[in-house]
Amino acid sequence: MVYKFGDEDMAKTIAAVSTGNAVGGIGVIRISGDNAIAVAAKVFSAADGKPLTEVEGYRAKFGKIISGSEPIDEAVALVFRAPKSYTGEDVVELSVHGGLYIVQKTLEAVFDAGAAPAEAGEFTKRAFLNGKIDLAQAEGVANMISAGGEAAVKASMNLIDGALSRRIGRVLQNLLDSSALMGAWVDYPDEEIPELGNDELEKTLSSAKSELQSLISEYDNGLVMTQGIDTAIVGKPNAGKSTLMNLLSGREKSIVTDIEGTTRDIVEGSVRLGDIVLHLNDTAGLRDGADEVEKIGIERTLEKIDSAGLIIAVFDVSRPLDENDKKLIEKCRGKKALAVVNKVDLSADTSVEEVEKAFEKTIYISAKDENYLAAVKDAVYDILGAENIDSGAPMLANARQKECCKAALRYVDEALCALQAGMTFDAVNVMIDSAADELLTLTGKKATVEVVNNIFSKFCVGK
Repeated sequence: MVYKFGDEDMAKTIAAVSTGNAVGGIGVIRISGDNAIAVAAKVFSAADGKPLTEVEGYRAKFGKIISGSEPIDEAVALVFRAPKSYTGEDVVELSVHGGLYIVQKTLEAVFDAGAAPAEAGEFTKRAFLNGKIDLAQAEGVANMISAGGEAAVKASMNLIDGALSRRIGRVLQNLLDSSALMGAWVDYPDEEIPELGNDELEKTLSSAKSELQSLISEYDNGLVMTQGIDTAIVGKPNAGKSTLMNLLSGREKSIVTDIEGTTRDIVEGSVRLGDIVLHLNDTAGLRDGADEVEKIGIERTLEKIDSAGLIIAVFDVSRPLDENDKKLIEKCRGKKALAVVNKVDLSADTSVEEVEKAFEKTIYISAKDENYLAAVKDAVYDILGAENIDSGAPMLANARQKECCKAALRYVDEALCALQAGMTFDAVNVMIDSAADELLTLTGKKATVEVVNNIFSKFCVGK
């Protein structure tokens, strides 16, 4: 492994609150390290008088938390002994009543007993460093914590179970086998080593290329299902953007009035539409003649159209299309955009043929009527191709993993070109080794200290 962490970091016994920072039924303080059980024994007194140091792994004891010399709460201590624990170390979890004060008081007692405060993600980092999980699985833990829907949970569970690591592992093993055989044949020409044929090697490289391309192509759609999509609701003033925002949100997120220019800046909010999370942005209405403040909001709207992963363009069927509508149509052309023709409950006063021609999908609704929500959902799913995404299949979880795959693909492609150009095996092997290194970085077997620390710094403290 490329990374190397100081022994003093792993030697510490760490502790943190592993439940949320809010009042609840219970609060859990997790302690991990060589001295975890001894530390816990200083603050926990079992009702049956048996010291925690004598308790076997996977056993729970009821008793009291002692701070100083006074009992402060009833508690349950759950003991895990190395290596059969989440971190691979001795672990004790103290479950106390979930009041904020008592949880914090218990944590302070644990610190006084010799534990050090855990850093963000340090429990999961220790699980990784102790070989309990690889880096891709660790990222699955982070994704599970932030999962906003069923699809995200399925994808995260697959990561944690190692489905992606196994898929990458098959590609990696084939590359390593070819590399080893080529290396041996080049280094020991006089030995009776079977020569690796060009056809066989080309087949291995072509298979690796196909699998990496598949993973990369599935990434964007998979990301929509697991992390949501940045969505801009755009249109001219009073087209019904804010009403649509409120329909999707299920509450009055945006102010709705008959006065043009009510929305002067971007109003944000995340909603779940089926299995997809939309990170909504209700933008300022596009129009000429706006005042200086409103113009700033319009500029931000135009920027959001360029950066959003999905655009929902709203048109008012009760008013003729004007220059603002036509500018919006042109701005959305070629982008992943849904046209929503709104106010079908009113008399139609415009032809929407121009809209239908410019957009991949056009639907007709009244944003005031919640019965149209299903139509919006179906249209969004259709544009994003969400119905065809298998959230249970192994997929890349983040940009880091994607970049590792892209780099590996470039090296595999170069190796194929070199092989087909008749270059020597040792030259081809250099490129194969580089591809393998990228995949080893993805799973963490060759990750640098900086990469590992950056990943775990994004975790919450108690995980």
